Amino acid sequence: MQGLSRLLACMRPLAVLCGLLLIPPASWVLEPAAAAGTSAFVKPAPNVVPVEDPPRVSAESSTGETHPARLALERNPIHDESNPDYLRLQRIDEAMRFVKRDAIGFPDWMAALRSGAISPRAGLSATEKMDVFDLDIVMKNTKEMPHVLFPHQSHTLWLDCSNCHPRPFLPKAGSNPVSMSQIFRGEYCGMCHDRVAFITFFSCDRCHSVAQGVPAQK
Repeated sequence: MQGLSRLLACMRPLAVLCGLLLIPPASWVLEPAAAAGTSAFVKPAPNVVPVEDPPRVSAESSTGETHPARLALERNPIHDESNPDYLRLQRIDEAMRFVKRDAIGFPDWMAALRSGAISPRAGLSATEKMDVFDLDIVMKNTKEMPHVLFPHQSHTLWLDCSNCHPRPFLPKAGSNPVSMSQIFRGEYCGMCHDRVAFITFFSCDRCHSVAQGVPAQK
């Protein structure tokens, strides 16, 4: 019995410490479970001012109207809203609240890059430098459409050469028979555009920017 008493005496400080660790802060209270068989949950106390949600950003374009492309996307959500974890996902208007919208109403990534709203890293350690390559390529196989100006600089400000070469683009002139049908199917430029970068179907002039017979200008 004497040995047991000594053991209990030694364990008493540990029990007190565990009790202190289990006590929630004064700003939090425990509420009973809403249904039998479920555990209690922690929620902010009524006298604590909740943190306000970030301001919601409209999906409107620069013209003030919601573009059909944006409306089509919102009518066809890619997430299962009935999933109980759906509300855990970050809202697009919260994530993009500091990013300007383009003419269609989607994030203007280049404007965000130039303004400093985003600052892509070249590596995990943040010590690597972007290998920016300033070379414009004019694609002239565009039939009656204006030629396409591809600026390496705006792409290599946040992408490494290996993101595009040797797949999907072979680094050799005339080796990439790009067509709009392939882009719409997610090939070539379509691997990023229409998914992450701007929507090509509603932004023809952003690529087809060089009039035929007129030298390209920066």
